[in-house]
Amino acid sequence: MASVPPIPDRPGAPRSAGGDERRRAAVNAVSAGGADPVVPTVDEARARRDRHDRRGRGLRRSLLSGRVPLARTRSERFDDAVLHAVDDLEQVFGSRLESLEFAVDEVPPVAADASGTTTVDAVLDGEVPLTRFVGPGVDRRGRPTRARVIVYRRPIEHRSTDPEDLEDLILDLLREQVAAVLGEPEDH
Repeated sequence: MASVPPIPDRPGAPRSAGGDERRRAAVNAVSAGGADPVVPTVDEARARRDRHDRRGRGLRRSLLSGRVPLARTRSERFDDAVLHAVDDLEQVFGSRLESLEFAVDEVPPVAADASGTTTVDAVLDGEVPLTRFVGPGVDRRGRPTRARVIVYRRPIEHRSTDPEDLEDLILDLLREQVAAVLGEPEDH
């Protein structure tokens, strides 16, 4: 077996054309009669895979910076639309919204016996809830929770045609839900 010449480690010295420093060190150690080659850990392999495509030549980072609007995901844009709608509702309802929390969930939970009845606790489209009100209570750890209005992202996105329509739909749904919870007339 032919021995592999060691790869120089000094700055400015020519380097071999492939692999990383650990692999070169392993080749040098084996060729010098040293220990077994160093095998990367699972975490190191995942980090390398996440950084590159499957052939190791992919992009190391996103082409768009975080400040560019296209870099935001659909769920982030949806969250922003909900926050804007809540800001608009605070101008209408004022301090009465302090007792409410607003949350976003992907899809509504499916109950085994879906009755499809319209109550104050949900705004429905057919039998699909778009928002739901959950009263104050106690969580699994015994801590008190505030009343919460949950907005379901996927059903609402499915019913909108463009971003402006989505924002208007979210505002209308939240206005209807909050008015029903607070016992206000819907003409706010």
